[in-house]
Amino acid sequence: MEVVAGGYSAIAMAVVVRNLRLGLDQSEDVLTDLTAKRLKVPRGAIRDWHPVRRSLDARDREDVHFVYHVELTLDGGPGAERAALRRAGGRNVDMVKPQRRHDPMPGARLLPHRPTIVGFGPAGMFAALRLAEYGYQPIVLERGRDVDRRGRDVREHFYGERRLDPESNLLFGEGGAGTYSDGKLYTRVSDALMQTVMECLVRDGADRDILVDARPHLGSDKLPAICGNIRRRIESAGGEIRFESRLDDVEVDEGQVAAIRVNGERIEAGPVVLAVGHSARDTIRMVSARGVRLEAKPFQFGVRIEHRQEQVDRWQYGALAGHDRLPPAEYHLVAKEAAGTDGDLFSFCMCPGGHILPTNESPGLIATNGASQSSRNGPFANAGLVITLGPATIGFDPLYGLDYLERWERLAFKSTNETYEVPAQRASDYLDRRESDGVLETTYPFGGQWRSIRYVVPRNVGDALDRGLRMLDDRLPGFAGDDSIITAPETRASSPVRIVRDNVTRQSPTCSRLYPCGEGAGYAGGIISAAVDGIKTADAIINEYAVP
Repeated sequence: MEVVAGGYSAIAMAVVVRNLRLGLDQSEDVLTDLTAKRLKVPRGAIRDWHPVRRSLDARDREDVHFVYHVELTLDGGPGAERAALRRAGGRNVDMVKPQRRHDPMPGARLLPHRPTIVGFGPAGMFAALRLAEYGYQPIVLERGRDVDRRGRDVREHFYGERRLDPESNLLFGEGGAGTYSDGKLYTRVSDALMQTVMECLVRDGADRDILVDARPHLGSDKLPAICGNIRRRIESAGGEIRFESRLDDVEVDEGQVAAIRVNGERIEAGPVVLAVGHSARDTIRMVSARGVRLEAKPFQFGVRIEHRQEQVDRWQYGALAGHDRLPPAEYHLVAKEAAGTDGDLFSFCMCPGGHILPTNESPGLIATNGASQSSRNGPFANAGLVITLGPATIGFDPLYGLDYLERWERLAFKSTNETYEVPAQRASDYLDRRESDGVLETTYPFGGQWRSIRYVVPRNVGDALDRGLRMLDDRLPGFAGDDSIITAPETRASSPVRIVRDNVTRQSPTCSRLYPCGEGAGYAGGIISAAVDGIKTADAIINEYAVP
């Protein structure tokens, strides 16, 4: 069947057959035979078909296999398809339910000024795309630079000279922090708009496999070009992206946004979408000072742990490790109640075949994150090991969480003599409370220095890590061994602040026409959830306003 950029062509798929098992040495061509057998029809009766979901079942290391869902039509049309469903007896087969479109209806109020979007990460990008496609000609203000210049700033100045540009780095610039991440596209959010986001990504350069894979990812090598393509689509639809344009101030008059100041210029404002990332701490503090209501929320704090990928493959696949059909293995681990009253220690943002990145937006800080390219073929894997801290633990002042994280990030920077090298320790040495020595091998771009990790994380995090490592090492021998390297701190997993908004209008209750949105506002946790939040925020503006 014909395939088009945004997904499959308009051939109507009428039946879905779920949970078809495919061995590692079987071709996808076998799926037609398996589907025919399940439906009790001749193979030749299957007219058009395609996989709609593919996952890897590695729960039993002796029986690793793929699981597929397939959509298809049969000769004879709907009558033949309903008869096949009856013969199959309802065993993992069903009629395809048509997807409901999410087309917003423009409101009656005329826009006072073009909508402004602050921040060009996933939330701001998809809000801008939605508004542009509906004719609202949004203006996007991004404090950083376009993706090409941003990449040069990181490579040449930060990595090459250890000189961080606070406005153009791994967090600020076109695409936001997600541009240089692993590009994970799976999320706990369940929303029909996820398909809209995925199809947009495919249309602008992502591989079609993301529409099928149960745990899709893009890769840090693919994301920059995709971001550039989406930007050009916004511009071609009448949107405007202004780089190197930082929001300096918000003027609030009688509980409503009246104007904004950008690079010293006063701009009268219509609706303002505040889609800054959670590392735009200066902007969050500024809007709080202008009376925008904030509240403290739970957030994650921990470390990164790095292993050889071949070891992770053995844990997951056993004797099948190295099979050419198997992807680099990943894990999702929980050490129950390792943090006592703070709950579990758990893995976060696991990056197979990846590398560890610095994620500080300001000089003099160290914070870590993980990333990997689309191939995930690097020799190391890394993951966050974090616990959740909440207001009951550190305090209910909304801004204290920002200060708290920054204090530990600055301590980490000072601990390695202000070199940007990351504090590191062997997991075995951490548990035995001894200093590490010898050659340190890490994927962190500046390298590392042996330091006691207990001195660069809060005590409750350190104690949870102690208990959790022992529990995980019992489950996966060697997890906390001599070859396992801990780096710290991991502080940018989520925002400690929520910018309060109304559930219906999506506007700040203390500052109307201001629309907090995305991860920095505390309403998302990754590329897909942030993009969906951006679309819904754009729809709220469309539902209220009409283009003059």
